[in-house]
Amino acid sequence: MPEQGRITLRPGRERSVLRRHPWIYSGAIASEECPDGAIADVHAADGSWLARGYYNSRSQIRVRILTWQETEKVGTSLWMERLERAVCSRLQLPELPISSAIRLVNAESDGLPGLVADLYIGQPPEDAAPSVAVLVCQFGTLGVDQRRMELARLLQEAVEGSELRHLFPWRRLFLYERSDLPERSLEGLPTRKGPIEDDEPPEELLVREGNLRLPVSVRDGHKTGAYLDQRFNRLRVARYCNGARVLDAFCYTGSFGLQALAAGAREVLALDSSRHALAIAARAVALNGLDAGKWQAIEGDALQELRSLRAKGARFDVVVLDPPKFAQHTSQVQAACRGYKDINLLAMQLLQPGGILVTFSCSGRISPDLFQKVVFAAACDAKRDVQVLEQLSQAPDHPILLTFPESRYLKGFICRVW
Repeated sequence: MPEQGRITLRPGRERSVLRRHPWIYSGAIASEECPDGAIADVHAADGSWLARGYYNSRSQIRVRILTWQETEKVGTSLWMERLERAVCSRLQLPELPISSAIRLVNAESDGLPGLVADLYIGQPPEDAAPSVAVLVCQFGTLGVDQRRMELARLLQEAVEGSELRHLFPWRRLFLYERSDLPERSLEGLPTRKGPIEDDEPPEELLVREGNLRLPVSVRDGHKTGAYLDQRFNRLRVARYCNGARVLDAFCYTGSFGLQALAAGAREVLALDSSRHALAIAARAVALNGLDAGKWQAIEGDALQELRSLRAKGARFDVVVLDPPKFAQHTSQVQAACRGYKDINLLAMQLLQPGGILVTFSCSGRISPDLFQKVVFAAACDAKRDVQVLEQLSQAPDHPILLTFPESRYLKGFICRVW
């Protein structure tokens, strides 16, 4: 595999590199002498050395920076140091014991652009044996994809050698790949999914979140199996739900609603377009001994169903909006804002005076400031007074790199609506 190349930037285009932003776009480059997938040294127009990172001519993001230290070589020792640092930092999080599913590597935020790794520890349903662990890896860029086997092996060593196994004992660790990201096409890569080693992991695990056990499929579930970035937000939101009638819209497998029911909600209405996801949610109600009489589900398009509920005069004490990504690209931002405004307006119209609106955007192209303006516009159109009680973001094992604002993709508000 080629391991060295040289990139020279256009005059004046070194500013973002000096500010330690980890991406270099094609428009900033004056000359490229580097094979795809190789490690490139990045130089300013005057020839001075700036940084070193992965190169890919097929991507608009030509270089993803790994180091700003000229003496730091890219190889096995760097990979292992970054992986061990990432795992160790998770062990220091006070929230860690709350859940048996953990984001261990968060790409650029952990100094490993393109690599995401989540660890799920749990029991297969109806299996009384000790838990198993599944380490799920996503290789999102050419640079990590070409080194996937080495990175998986080193990550396995870092996990097995850490205190994680003492905190969450498991009898066996499986390695599984979920590189089925549509974004891989931007890197000139096909999607890929399957065991990294020969053995398939269990089809489903029961993973602990707070006091609940939630079914997770690492093979077919969204993202790497579940929305781990929201798991602490789900527990936070549940505190507002005791005695409440709750609408969990875009609910997927119903985790917000399940935590609400466990916290004493009077009734939960789960709304999603996926019959399969709603079936998993209903199973989780039974698995956790929750009152099935307080759980209802609607299968359908969320926007249409929200309008239908409004037309019927339905009212709720808490409404949770956790929609999928509305804006994949900058060209979609305007349409995404209209979509966010529509669903927030409907949610406000469905809330009792003094009710709680929990609203999120996971679109990285939508800034926190822009999202707040969208919710503000919805409040104006709804003619409701809205107080922001809490601002939410992704779980702390999905860290935000200060020099990389794009790493803050999840924005949320807990609001009181009068």
